[in-house]
Amino acid sequence: MKVIKIKRLLVPVLIFFMVGIKPTQTNAQHVYRLGALLGEDQFVLAVEGFKKKMAELGYIEGKSISYQVYNGESDREKLRRFAEKLVQDKPDLIVTSSTTATVPVAKLTLGSNLPVVFLSSGNPLEFVKSYASSGNNLTGISAATLDLTAKRLELLKELAPGVKRVVSLNNPKGVNYRDHLAAVREAAKQNGVTIREVNASNREELIQVLGSITRKVADAILLQPDVTMIRNIDVTVQHSIREKLPVVPTVIPNVRKGALATYAPEYFVLGQQGAVLVDKILKGAKPASLPIEQPNKLVLVINLKTAKAIGLKIPKEILIRADEVIE
Repeated sequence: MKVIKIKRLLVPVLIFFMVGIKPTQTNAQHVYRLGALLGEDQFVLAVEGFKKKMAELGYIEGKSISYQVYNGESDREKLRRFAEKLVQDKPDLIVTSSTTATVPVAKLTLGSNLPVVFLSSGNPLEFVKSYASSGNNLTGISAATLDLTAKRLELLKELAPGVKRVVSLNNPKGVNYRDHLAAVREAAKQNGVTIREVNASNREELIQVLGSITRKVADAILLQPDVTMIRNIDVTVQHSIREKLPVVPTVIPNVRKGALATYAPEYFVLGQQGAVLVDKILKGAKPASLPIEQPNKLVLVINLKTAKAIGLKIPKEILIRADEVIE
């Protein structure tokens, strides 16, 4: 009889513990929902670097985190629509890559608590108060594009010491247009060169204005950080080789496609750097409390094949300094 009573007492006790632990055992792990908006194809590398670092930090895709990625492909209307969709879906956080992709997201989330982290922006001051504190729901990594303008002009003069007349090729409709011009004008004063400002807002206009940029009027071309210049680098490179004109762009992929050289960060690495910021925010940090970061590393890339094609001999000491030499 005593054995039976003990068993009867044990049953409700076991049930109590099973009920007590059931929620802990069956609750699914929280899955963070992240949206991503890219300005165009070259920024895919930033997302790849971001995802890789997030996995290293313990966020496993499909288990503890999910991604909704959109590529605006340099179409501003498409970027606006994708930004609206991302915000309406109310993810835990949105990452962007490029100033052009960040602007519509910043406008749509203004005054909200939805965190936004830009993985690369050539001009963060378009949408934050200062580098020390955004003063809003944004933070991220600067691509230092405008900050490096003087450095790129110095590089151009190192590679081609005789350069005196430089064409600044710009898109007047680009988000960085005025700030880039200001940076170029200041850099020109510092380096003793004359700047000729030439504008083109699409491929057709670019082809047309390139025809006026010859060795008679220019010694080199400096490109604005703008999708029109980046996406149409093929026609600029073809013209530069034909006219024997050095071209210095703002992004590394354009050097790999035939431009002469540049100083810039790698987008893959910027994405990894941005992941560390996102991890902090998902753990409770506020974007406004996280300063805008500069790139952890800048890369010097030189296209030696292009240098030979335009008859330019690159000094050995510069080639030794280069992180990547394309032959």
